[in-house]
Amino acid sequence: MSLNILAVDDSRTMRDMLRISLTGAGMNVTTAEDGIHGLELLEALQPDAIISDVNMPRMDGFGFIEAVRRIDRLRAIPILMLTTESAPELKARSRNAGATGWIVKPFDPQKLVAALRQVTG
Repeated sequence: MSLNILAVDDSRTMRDMLRISLTGAGMNVTTAEDGIHGLELLEALQPDAIISDVNMPRMDGFGFIEAVRRIDRLRAIPILMLTTESAPELKARSRNAGATGWIVKPFDPQKLVAALRQVTG
């Protein structure tokens, strides 16, 4: 079964890299430019997993995750943070917001695919 992934990142280059990496692994990828755009797409989308950046305009990754966790049908969707940040306090804040895992950029496409397959079971 092909996984449906929502990737939320304000960098067009990063969105393109995620799309290329994940579609190459047979996944369907929808991209959003920031947390607000991601929430708009989620009104009609039921992804198997979400990848989110931390630092984004309009709504950052923490606010995005908290908003996703308040939506009943999305409460259990795995969310991976993909960011250049690696500070322990940010990881803890991410976990408290409801993130499933944390991957530091630049990412290894094979490790990202493996992580997505692991969190989606």
